[in-house]
Amino acid sequence: MGRSRYRILQSQHPHFLTCTVLNWIPLFTRPATVQIVLDALLYRQQQNNWRIYGYVILENHMHLLIQADDLANQLAHFKSYTARQLIDYLQEIKAERLLAQLKWFRKAHKTDRDYQLWEEGSHPQLIDNPEVLRQKLDYIHLNPVKRGYVDLPEHWRYSSARSYAGMEGLLPIYRDWF
Repeated sequence: MGRSRYRILQSQHPHFLTCTVLNWIPLFTRPATVQIVLDALLYRQQQNNWRIYGYVILENHMHLLIQADDLANQLAHFKSYTARQLIDYLQEIKAERLLAQLKWFRKAHKTDRDYQLWEEGSHPQLIDNPEVLRQKLDYIHLNPVKRGYVDLPEHWRYSSARSYAGMEGLLPIYRDWF
């Protein structure tokens, strides 16, 4: 059975993306692992003109509302880079249990590596109007609330909800919608 892949066809519009850690392993429970992702996002904002409209990083996945030229290719590079950085970090701190899981759940066709960090794909959804963008922002910002982690979206540190609530966020947010 072939692998299903969604496609990013219109890079001139934002897309809603989900990046999931392999087998939903809780990798982003340490500030250092989240910081690797945040640093990679910030770099892409500065060097590759990524427009980040919104984001949330939870323990085993993240949602992004982003726009970039050649987004499909850039996203692949982002996931590859962060996977390498995260695996190197886990090896450095000798996180043997996590590494063993990333090795065990690695897909059989990934024969060029010992570990797999991200699930394949990101299920991109085109956002072509402000109402849908607002709906997706609400969805990602309420994710930690629905899980019972916080009472208000802006209380979740790793989310753009803080920026939309007038607080200082961890990443610059692009707010010039359509």
